[in-house]
Amino acid sequence: MMSNFDFVEPAKKGVLRLMCSSGANFLLKPVFSRGFSASLHLVLLLSLFLLWVFKKFKVVDFDGFKQRSRNARFLYYRQTLFCCLFLSIFSFIFCCLYFFWYKSGWSESQIVTLLDLALKTLAWFATSAYLSTHFLNSGASKFPCLLRIWWGFYFFASCYCLVIDLVTDNKSHSSPVLNLVSDSVSVLTALFLCYVGFFGKNLGEDSLLHEPLLNDSTNANGLESKKPTGDQTVTPYANASLVSILTFSWMGPLIAIGKKKALDLEDVPQLADCDSVNGVFQIFKNKLESDASSGGITTLKLVKALVFSVWWEISLTALFALIYTLASYVGPYLIDTFVQYLNGRREFKTEGYALASAFMVAKLIECLAQRRWFFKLQQAGFRARAALVAMIYNKGLTLSCQSKQSHTSGEIINFMSVDAERVGDFSWYMHDLWLVVVQVVLALLILYRDLGLAAIAALVATIIVMLLNYPLGSLQENFQNKFMESKDKRMKATSEILRNMRILKLQGWEMKFLSKINELRKKESGWLKKYVYTFAMSSFVFWGAPTFVSVVTFGACMLLGIPLESGKVLSALATFRILQEPIYNLPDTISMIVQTKVSLDRIASFLRLDDLQPDVIEKLSKGSTNIAVEIVDGNFSWEPSSTQPTLKDINLHVSQGMHVAVCGTVGSGKSSLLSSILGEVPKVSGTIRLSGTKAYVAQSAWIQSGKIEENILFGKEMDRERYERVLDACCLKKDLEILAFGDQTVIGERGINLSGGQKQRIQIARALYQDADIYLFDDPFSAVDAHTGSHLFKECLQGLLGSKTVIYVTHQVEFLPAADLILVMKDGRITQAGKYSDILSSGTDFMELVGAHKQALSALDSEEAGPVTENMSINEEDNKVRSANKILQRAESRSGRNGKVDEAVGPKAQLVQEEEREKGRVGLPVYWKYLTTAYAGALVPFILLAQILFQVLQIGSNYWMAWATPVSKDVKPAVGGSTLIIVYVALAVASSFCVLFRATLLVTAGYKTATLLFEKMHMCIFRAPMSFFDATPSGRILNRASTDQSAVDMNIPFQVGSFAFSMIQLLGIIAVMSHIAWQVFIVFIPVIAVCLWYQQYYIPAARELSRLIGVCKAPIIQHFAETIAGSTTIRSFDMVHTFQDTSKRLIDGYSRPKFHSAAAREWLCFRLDWLSAFTFGFSLFFLISMPVGVIDPGIAGLAVTYGLNLNMLQARVIWNLCNMENKIISVERIFQYTSIPSEPPLVIETNRPESTWPSFGEVDICNLQVRYALHMPFVLRGLTCTFPGGKKIGIVGRTGSGKSTLIQTLFRIVDPAAGQIQIDGLNISSIGLHDLRSRLSIIPQDPTMFEGTVRSNLDLLEEYTDNQIWEALDKCQLGDEVRRKEGKLDSIVTENGENWSMGQRQLACLGRVLLRRSKVLVLDEATASVDTATDNLIQQTIRQHFVDSTVITIAHRITSVIDSDMVLLLDHGLIEEYDTPSRLLENKSSSFARLVAEYTARSSSSFS
Repeated sequence: MMSNFDFVEPAKKGVLRLMCSSGANFLLKPVFSRGFSASLHLVLLLSLFLLWVFKKFKVVDFDGFKQRSRNARFLYYRQTLFCCLFLSIFSFIFCCLYFFWYKSGWSESQIVTLLDLALKTLAWFATSAYLSTHFLNSGASKFPCLLRIWWGFYFFASCYCLVIDLVTDNKSHSSPVLNLVSDSVSVLTALFLCYVGFFGKNLGEDSLLHEPLLNDSTNANGLESKKPTGDQTVTPYANASLVSILTFSWMGPLIAIGKKKALDLEDVPQLADCDSVNGVFQIFKNKLESDASSGGITTLKLVKALVFSVWWEISLTALFALIYTLASYVGPYLIDTFVQYLNGRREFKTEGYALASAFMVAKLIECLAQRRWFFKLQQAGFRARAALVAMIYNKGLTLSCQSKQSHTSGEIINFMSVDAERVGDFSWYMHDLWLVVVQVVLALLILYRDLGLAAIAALVATIIVMLLNYPLGSLQENFQNKFMESKDKRMKATSEILRNMRILKLQGWEMKFLSKINELRKKESGWLKKYVYTFAMSSFVFWGAPTFVSVVTFGACMLLGIPLESGKVLSALATFRILQEPIYNLPDTISMIVQTKVSLDRIASFLRLDDLQPDVIEKLSKGSTNIAVEIVDGNFSWEPSSTQPTLKDINLHVSQGMHVAVCGTVGSGKSSLLSSILGEVPKVSGTIRLSGTKAYVAQSAWIQSGKIEENILFGKEMDRERYERVLDACCLKKDLEILAFGDQTVIGERGINLSGGQKQRIQIARALYQDADIYLFDDPFSAVDAHTGSHLFKECLQGLLGSKTVIYVTHQVEFLPAADLILVMKDGRITQAGKYSDILSSGTDFMELVGAHKQALSALDSEEAGPVTENMSINEEDNKVRSANKILQRAESRSGRNGKVDEAVGPKAQLVQEEEREKGRVGLPVYWKYLTTAYAGALVPFILLAQILFQVLQIGSNYWMAWATPVSKDVKPAVGGSTLIIVYVALAVASSFCVLFRATLLVTAGYKTATLLFEKMHMCIFRAPMSFFDATPSGRILNRASTDQSAVDMNIPFQVGSFAFSMIQLLGIIAVMSHIAWQVFIVFIPVIAVCLWYQQYYIPAARELSRLIGVCKAPIIQHFAETIAGSTTIRSFDMVHTFQDTSKRLIDGYSRPKFHSAAAREWLCFRLDWLSAFTFGFSLFFLISMPVGVIDPGIAGLAVTYGLNLNMLQARVIWNLCNMENKIISVERIFQYTSIPSEPPLVIETNRPESTWPSFGEVDICNLQVRYALHMPFVLRGLTCTFPGGKKIGIVGRTGSGKSTLIQTLFRIVDPAAGQIQIDGLNISSIGLHDLRSRLSIIPQDPTMFEGTVRSNLDLLEEYTDNQIWEALDKCQLGDEVRRKEGKLDSIVTENGENWSMGQRQLACLGRVLLRRSKVLVLDEATASVDTATDNLIQQTIRQHFVDSTVITIAHRITSVIDSDMVLLLDHGLIEEYDTPSRLLENKSSSFARLVAEYTARSSSSFS
């Protein structure tokens, strides 16, 4: 009873005193300000209660809730709700603190303050509840009038209370610090709420900046929103305010969209002009060209141009880096003073607040400067990379032929994908060298102030650590360079293998090439192993460096007799911790400088390569002359250093409108002549003149990835009438009808889903649509059948191009008589020139060609030609397992992989889809699978245990120093000096060895995981069915084999480790701080909760942006690879600028997600830094408000020392978590490729054929039914026939008839749905794929040669002697050619066999099968690229050397199948005719007889 009276009576007395005092004094009393604030909050609480009661009894219409609730997005609704909740929690925390601290006795001021805080807690919680329920459902366009008025009063009351706190003497009321903090927070939040309440309606209604969290496609009235998508708007950064730029608020809308849905590229805004490649490239190019005008491009000039193009960013980042460095040393500088303050030594009355404020302000400046520094660094890096990539691309388009031969396409792509990327990444390191000097100088000044001459010992120790880092850094750099070189070789081989995967599958070579890749990887991983273990040693040095420096410094203090005080020790420890980063990073920086210099040297040497001679061709103005093409005394050489020119003494005069035919044997220089007219062959002497525009059709078809229509238009506007005429002339309409999407069908990489003939006809259509003046055709008719060839010649060359100048190379002698001029070439010379009839009798070279053709026709001459049906379209070129069915099959295979079939799309799906990317959170199974890949995860617990021990020992050693050293000189030390140092050294050494143990285990697990994932992914890729490669551009596979594999090799183990380690460090700091003052938890827990909320809010957008970066890189590489392959065609059509623009668009497409991903990271880090600074500030103000003697000043100083790192570490935990999520996507992408459906087994041990199988080569086909997917129609519909052993079988039929499907079924590229094929009585489906394919041989339509030597190309499996190889070369007519080469069998074969003609490559493929001597040989258009004479020789060679073999021939030349023992004619998957040629020809109505009759009639008419 008495205690209650005692409690109330002082309050009554206080009120009486207030009532009696004058008005002015009364208003200045803190108790009044608190009472006024409490009264206002009580009124708000009552008003909200009455409002709730009123709404409870009123019927509310919720029908329009969904639409109305969207209004909230205009009002900063969520931010306001968050603010109210924050104020409620904040007030509750302060209420608890007051109650805890003053429970022993209460003054009237404390009672009123406690009441104010309690009412604030309830009032703001009630406001939050109202906002989240009733207001959201109300559909109001503004916040309620009640709240807006209340926020105004709240702002006034908060300002009033803050002023009272500042002007009133601190001694007149208790807890001044808490009141000051509380009122400061109240003023800031009240200011925000007033701004939102009174100006909120007009915030961002039309701005992308305020879209974020309730984004939807409809507006408040339910109408369709007209807002543009992200890719139609420029990034908000371009027009952001200063506050928005500093706080990265402009990123809010994109992160909000990412929270709502998985981001797509169209959601990501366009770059501002200054960040786009167009903005920076022109500056870079102009500067480089002006510097390079004297002396060419050097590395120094390249660096100057790069610096010049981003000088503003470099200057700004230097300033921010300096500000950050200065701010980061404020903490260590003030710690000693802070410890002395806690010990009771005060210089002036408000010293505590001044110190705490200095710590806080320095932290906030450090945060702002670091975030701007990092962002602008990345921005500069993106710009530099974009400028370099654009420059490399432009150079690739203008390279001369000999320059191209000195670099493979893989190496050129590496300049773009590796070197330019590395130069961009160097932006992170550009200021590190001079910053190290600044940091070391500042550290030494602080140490000298605290420890005197012992600072010299610290400097010596620092230099020793740096020097120790140097050999490690050099080793790392050396190992990394070797690793990158090995990786380049592996990627080059992988690229070549993927390009030729079809032939590898058909020949059964894929495992041999996989072992080649594994061998290359073995060398690569050897360097990787050395690199990661050196990295482990560097990690040991990094974590041991502060300990070593501190041991040396404190030891020097003991020797010099410098007294160690806890404040000075803590100041030194904090300084050593800051020095840790520059000491460690210096070798890394030097390494990066060296690597960047190497990359810049490589790029500079590439940019110095010779371009095509610009003055080779003398261009005549159109209409000024009758000359179309003129060459006078022309000598041209692919190798200018060679004494023997490729083309000699060329004299050619072509008038406007002439048709010129060029013929000759294989390797005579026909294609080189066309290349010289295009200006592609270096000119030794002579003159070339050209008048008008030109179009070129290459011998090897070059098709872009994209729609058929885009390939034909080739940058021109659509003229529907001309387009239709071109399609008719090129026989494409029927093909387009078959294709599911017509001319909108997307063509796969290198035209993978088209037949050779279709590719060639699309090429011709592209040339015709250009409506050029001069047309150059390089044997385009070789890839099409006889009927189609005749149609093309008649409709294109003689029809649409009747009045144009046409120069065409051909092996088909029947197309020669129509020419106005025929050029006969031999050994690089024009040996004969004139009209057909004139030169027929004037020389032997032409007579040989015509004689060979007539000899081939002689087999037909004995048969009388039957009538030919005009509309009979026979034997058009084969569609190569492609056609519509193929496209559908790919779609099905994709849906099968995804586990579902989209019925809406169903079979109507394009072959090449957008790259698969997972969406949403990376699942825990991915992490678990990754962690348990190596040693079933056995090393993981030991790694974590080592880190925990390290953290405990680190904290223990610092705790020991803080406890054992006296606070000041007049205090006796707790232990002796030697004990102090011995214990400290013991703890430090133990902690360092824990680091070594941890780092070694980590790299061991990471290396093993990388090796296993590589092997598994590559095995799955090489064992994937051919359908996978048809539907997947090689760029996607290469991206996983290079970028993603590199991430698994070099980054992900350390990223996962960093997250775990930083988490353990953070827990250690929390433990230390809570040991000093557990009340820190009151703030720390909600701050951590907010940090986690931010992380969860940020990560969906960041994850998808990271995935988009991976997806957007492949198209740049693919486009560049296509450009290099088709550079001749691009230049001939004058499309260089168009392709450069496309490249720039793709570069920007890649930079967009990279730029916004970097900004998103900084958005998160900025917020986490400020939250951490708030926690640190709270702990500081808490410590200075504690009475002297309550806590040990040394231990409190230790808490502050750790607290200095709190913001960095707290941000690092979240940052590492986000980074890990982003990087683990590489593992996820690799796992995608470890689950590709596999082909049937290579070998079935229980059913292996005899070593002599097949001994006869009899192929028995029984009721064969084949389709490409379950939901698709049959392509082969019940074939039954037998190919007798040792016989020659010719297969003919129109497009889609199933010829190629039959061959692919024979090689089990596709398996039958029903029926079977038996070879010598053995069902081929019952044996392994390798056993089958290795016993068969095929010469494919597209001749394939691999980079290497002549020997390695003929004998890939290294099974034959040199004599056998020479014998095979002689038989295939290449022996003399190879003997003329300097290296003979070791002569170099360049990438794709580019230094061999198409015909020679075809003969080399023949050489391979001659070595193998299989009992079953398939010729798939094997002689398409050779002249008739060479064709006759090949046929003769096959007849002679495969006399006992079954030879199955698909051919466009009737002469290639007419001497077959049997002819099979397919139609729509059924056998239409199957008999001997003689019997089929006897029946004049047979399809085969009509085909032969047509061919004979056409050939005869050509010569008549």
